[in-house]
Amino acid sequence: MTAYILQRLIQSVLVLLAVSVVVFLAVYGIGDPIELLVPPQVSAAERTAMIQRLGLDLPVWQQYLGFLGKALKGDLGVSFVHGVPAVDLILARLPATFELVLLAMSLAAVIGIPLGLLAGLNPESRPSRAIMAGTILGFSLPSFWKGMMLILLFSVFLGWLPTAGRGETVSVFGIPTSLLTFDGLKHLALPALNLAIPNMALMIRLVAAGTTEAMTQDYVKYARAKGVRRKRIVGRHVLRNILIPVVTVAGMEFGSLVAFSTITETVFAWPGMGKLLIDSIYQLDRPVVVAYVMLATLLFVAVNFLVDILYAALDPRVKLTGEMA
Repeated sequence: MTAYILQRLIQSVLVLLAVSVVVFLAVYGIGDPIELLVPPQVSAAERTAMIQRLGLDLPVWQQYLGFLGKALKGDLGVSFVHGVPAVDLILARLPATFELVLLAMSLAAVIGIPLGLLAGLNPESRPSRAIMAGTILGFSLPSFWKGMMLILLFSVFLGWLPTAGRGETVSVFGIPTSLLTFDGLKHLALPALNLAIPNMALMIRLVAAGTTEAMTQDYVKYARAKGVRRKRIVGRHVLRNILIPVVTVAGMEFGSLVAFSTITETVFAWPGMGKLLIDSIYQLDRPVVVAYVMLATLLFVAVNFLVDILYAALDPRVKLTGEMA
């Protein structure tokens, strides 16, 4: 097990290193931030001083090595635009994104799991076919289009919900949240629903496929032969088994949404990390873009690393080389 953990750890470090090189070079090649940071009327001496202060006069490989050395100490650079550490700027936006994703995944689970059970228990019925057809729309419709249609329906036509912003917040242990105020929940509703729709479709399909397969298994047939009620079979035997892959996928989707809910946050002007990323790209704020992508990559690598270790520890069919026994 120790060798397996070291192998996965080395692979994770190599992935982070490769991503840092690719992202740094890609961001370096996008425009010149000085054109946005320095007004046209400043003197050549002031312009040169700004370039030197930001380290943009150095060759790209020296800039990367400087970035890498600071990154190993936990310093991912200082924002060109805001003048504060990029990590602090990103973490300040984390609560808004986290509560949005939390509500979205909760909606996806509360609605998706029951609908998936219904579709899986009666796969040939009209309601089940309608549900499965609806999941195709959930996957296919672009997020920006869904967001605009939600705004058009619930904000413009009906006037029920606000179109943008975070609304009223309260502080809990020094962290602002919109989940505990009515106005905050109204502002959360539309962006959370927009994020929830594709994940709801994913959960419906996972649960439906798992339910249909589980109903053909011997342990379900045996329970039926014993006269166990259908409701108890579904709740005690079927649901418990199908929730294992659902929880795994939901965890991965949660991390994905925390890192990349950029479109929804931009459409609804939600002040989270995704909108910060888009704004930083427009402003050519290189340190923030690089720090954001590196933190997102670290999140995914950490989740995959933990999943690999747990699978190797809990599933006896998985060898420590990662192959099935």
